[in-house]
Amino acid sequence: MKILLAVDDSSHSQDVVAEVLARPWPSDSSIRVLTAIADYPPTAVEFVLAGETAGTIQDERVETAKELTSRIAESLKRTGLTIDTVVRHADARAAIVDEAKEWGADLIVMGSHGHTGVKRWLIGSVAQSVVAHAPCSVEVVRRPASTADRPA
Repeated sequence: MKILLAVDDSSHSQDVVAEVLARPWPSDSSIRVLTAIADYPPTAVEFVLAGETAGTIQDERVETAKELTSRIAESLKRTGLTIDTVVRHADARAAIVDEAKEWGADLIVMGSHGHTGVKRWLIGSVAQSVVAHAPCSVEVVRRPASTADRPA
């Protein structure tokens, strides 16, 4: 079984990794840890504050993404499964779906930030888009709502 584990640097990804670690997977399974970096032009403020070029800022973002996927891959090694990592330069929605298609994933496991209302409308839902366009099954791991978040 090929499991595509889509992560970012949020605490929601920690929940996704914990869920993957808690499952018994077939022994011949492999997990690919994926994160995406959307290219964007740095703002003038970033140039002034960082004193760096756009290329340097992008290189730092790539290095941070590689460190993230490597750290998560290391935490998954105790599963005994084959683990590899990928950093894609694209919007997360497209990166996850494209990687699943190209790699032949059987399952995508990802988290949800749980945005609602205007915030969801403005930034969109990566999970919703992946579920709608993925070539395979998708599991969206949601953080349990705290008692403070639940209606009385």
